[in-house]
This record gives sequence, structure tokens and C-alpha cells, in this order.
Amino acid sequence: MNITEGIVLLVAIVFNAVANILLKHGMQNAPDINSAGLLGMLINSITNISVWLGLFSFGVAFIFYSVVLTRMKLGVAYPIMTSAGFAIVTVVAVFLFDERLSVMKIAGIAVIALGIWLVAVAK
Repeated sequence: MNITEGIVLLVAIVFNAVANILLKHGMQNAPDINSAGLLGMLINSITNISVWLGLFSFGVAFIFYSVVLTRMKLGVAYPIMTSAGFAIVTVVAVFLFDERLSVMKIAGIAVIALGIWLVAVAK
């Protein structure tokens, strides 16, 4: 992987993580499907700017990830994309959504980082 491929992959990872964070933010105060029904959930979704920005971010991530797939093996790109995104979302969720970061989660993220490195350097 050269520097350009790495940057394109990083942009895809960041936009994917941001998309998930924005969707969580947008749906955080959404009415419960049992009380508002599917229509209430849909109305909340289509009228919420965070949801729209999340969808836009998924689109940008899709474009950049598609470019990555023209240059990298799927068996390398996909684990990096999903694992790095998981680590980013987990850490950001601690600060934005008051989610807990336990010792086990930290250890899990460290193992994931090691796994990403092993997959990336494997021939």
C-alpha cells in the first residue's frame, strides 16, 4: 500500500466512522418504535439533519472505499476498514454518548489494532 492508497483508505474509514456517529446522534432522541410506530421513526429520520449528514458521510465513505478496492485486496481492505472504524467509533462514543470504556474494551481494541497490522503486513 502506497501513501495515496493509505490516505484514501483513511478518508473512507473516517467518513464511515463519522456516519455511524452522526446516525447515533440523530437517532438518540428518536421516539421508540413501539410508541411512535414505524411512521414516527421514519418522520424523525427524514427530518433530522444528523441522519442526513450521516447518510451523506456513508456516501462519501462508499466512494473512497470503492477507490480503495480498485487497488487493494478485499481480504486486506475490509478488515482494516471495519476494525479501524470500530476502534474510532468506540473511543468517540465514550466522549459524545457517555458510553463506558472498560479494560476489556481497551484490550479488545489493542488486539484489533494488532490484527489490523498483521493483516496489513501479511503477504
